[in-house]
Amino acid sequence: MKYIYTAIIKKEAEDYYECSVPDLPGCVTSGYTLADAIDMITDAASGWLVVNEDEGNDIPAPTAQTDIKASPDDFKTLIQIDTIAYRAATDTRSVRKNVSLPAWMVAMADKRKLNCSKILQEAITQQLNAV
Repeated sequence: MKYIYTAIIKKEAEDYYECSVPDLPGCVTSGYTLADAIDMITDAASGWLVVNEDEGNDIPAPTAQTDIKASPDDFKTLIQIDTIAYRAATDTRSVRKNVSLPAWMVAMADKRKLNCSKILQEAITQQLNAV
């Protein structure tokens, strides 16, 4: 799934920024530069959303940026999260899955030296991105 939320970034010191996503309770982190802070809050929000998707929790709708309260010194920035891409980058374990295929299909795939696992992964990824 793809999401867009507003992050608030507060400059606390010359080389320290605190970050949060008000719509995602407890989603906070920090960074040493503004770019680092944006990367860190995007990663934190990705993890927050993946966990809540997995647990079947409701995902809060994003609040309009104009409705988010922040001090004049704070930065408000939009962050984009793609939980499918995040999962692909962070959960690289292989899991054995038994599938059934018609005998003729297995014979032809073997003859053509096709990698059925790779083809299945590509097909499922394509389907997940289509949702």
